[in-house]
Amino acid sequence: MGEAALRLERRGGVVRCTLDRPPLNLLEPGLIAALRSTFAALAADPAVRVAIVTGAGRAFTAGMDVRVLRDLDVAGATTLITALHDAIDAVHRAPFPVIAAVNGACLGAGFELALACDLRVASAGAIFGLPEVRVGVPSVIQAALLPPLIGPGRAAELLLTGATIGAEQALAWGLLNRVVEREGLDEAVDAFVTTIVACAPNAVRLQKELIVRWRESDLPSAGRAGIPAFASAYATSEPREGAAAFLEKRPPRFGAPR
Repeated sequence: MGEAALRLERRGGVVRCTLDRPPLNLLEPGLIAALRSTFAALAADPAVRVAIVTGAGRAFTAGMDVRVLRDLDVAGATTLITALHDAIDAVHRAPFPVIAAVNGACLGAGFELALACDLRVASAGAIFGLPEVRVGVPSVIQAALLPPLIGPGRAAELLLTGATIGAEQALAWGLLNRVVEREGLDEAVDAFVTTIVACAPNAVRLQKELIVRWRESDLPSAGRAGIPAFASAYATSEPREGAAAFLEKRPPRFGAPR
């Protein structure tokens, strides 16, 4: 079930991953395993430039299938949440940018999946929330990114009440990069993709690695981490070509990623 419910489309270095369990694309063990294995495989492919995660139909994903949660015991809960952590972490640590194209409801573990992405574009009708406390469990995993992203007060409001917010409020809080009408979602995502693939591919990967490290480091350590990253860029021809193109007022001609 899991493999069939995660649909992949690839155009060159751009991969689109669609959660395909309509109507709500609920997460269950098979789909969770497919998400992890897919991103593990993509991470090992140096030709991948950017990935898009979205949902089929009217939802991004409304979160975990409550029928799966209902019958768990402590051991089963540990197994499930560990698998979910590993899948979402594979998205978070992907060595290339990941864009969430949020086409509808984005709730619970689905919201955490979106938080694991680097950029988030949503349709105007999308809703966001972490309703776990309403069904007897806490929000975990990427919910830990909420306080530094939107502030402790707003994070507490979402986490402790299980409330949902609309796309415009999510944009105002800094959860989203863009909000567009549903029919313009693909175009808005493609604009980000076009901009990313025009950049130096190895430099983008170095930048993505730094972004992840910055989230997990104190400020002095985060600053120092940039020194070897900057220097290692010169192991490729990208800085020379990028500078030459700028000075010659022409588009850069970057090669394939290494």
